[in-house]
Amino acid sequence: MLHPRIIVCLLIHKKGLVKTVHFKNPKYVGDPINAVKIFNEKKIDELMVIDIDASVENREPDYKMIENIAVECRMPLCYGGGIKTKEQAKRVFNLGVEKISLSSTVFNNIDSIKEITSEVGKQSVVIVLDIKKKLFGNYEIFINNGLTKTGMNPIQFIKTLESIGVGEIVINSIDYDGSLKGFDFSILDKIIPTITTPVTILGGASSLENIGEAIKKYGRIGIAAGSLFVFKGKYKAVLINYPNPKEKIELINQYLTNTSL
Repeated sequence: MLHPRIIVCLLIHKKGLVKTVHFKNPKYVGDPINAVKIFNEKKIDELMVIDIDASVENREPDYKMIENIAVECRMPLCYGGGIKTKEQAKRVFNLGVEKISLSSTVFNNIDSIKEITSEVGKQSVVIVLDIKKKLFGNYEIFINNGLTKTGMNPIQFIKTLESIGVGEIVINSIDYDGSLKGFDFSILDKIIPTITTPVTILGGASSLENIGEAIKKYGRIGIAAGSLFVFKGKYKAVLINYPNPKEKIELINQYLTNTSL
C-alpha cells in the first residue's frame, strides 16, 4: 500500500538555504549541504530543492550546486529552478536528480512540458503552481516568485496540465508560505477533488497534527513543508527536525484509519 509522502522543501537564494514568508524577505538559515546531511540522518521521504533566483534572473540552473547536493542526498531528490528545455532537464537528471519541478517555464512556453516529458518521462516531471487569493475570493496562479500574475485560475489550468500529461502537481500557497498557520484547506478542498494526477500540497504546515489532518482529508498525497522542518518554537530558532520513522508511521496510521481514501 502506498503511504502519504512527507516531503521537505528547501529554498536556495544566493547559494544559501533561506526561508520566506509570503514569498518575501528571504531569511538565511544555513548551508544547504549541511541541511541535506542532517536530513539524510533523519531518513526523510523526499527532498525538494528550489533555486528561487534562477527563473527571476533568467539563467540556467546552477549545475555545480545541483551536483553537490545530489552527491550528498540519500533520499529521492526533486530540483526546480531555471529549467526551460529538454536539454537542461536531461543534464539535471544526469547529475543524480530523480525529479524536476517546473513553474515559470510552463507559462512562458507550455509546449516545453511535452518536450521535456517526452525526453525524461512524465513520472519525473512535477509542475508547481504558486497560487494566491484575489480580492473577491477567487484564486490566481503567479510565477517568478509571486511577482508576475498569469491571469490563470488553478482549477482550469490543472485541466490543461492533465490533458498534456504530467507526473505530479504541487499546489503551493503564497498566502500561507512560511506562516506556520496551517494549510489553506478552503482552496485545497476545491482543487484536490478535481485532480486525477498525483498531488502534493505546500505552504503553511504548522505541526505534525496539521499534516495528519491533511492525510485524513485527502489520503495518500504528498505533503510538503519547509519552515516546519527548519524552525523550532515560537521564536523560530533554526533547528532541523523531522519525525523519526516510528513517529511517521504512527502519524500516518492514526489519520489514515479515519479516511476511506
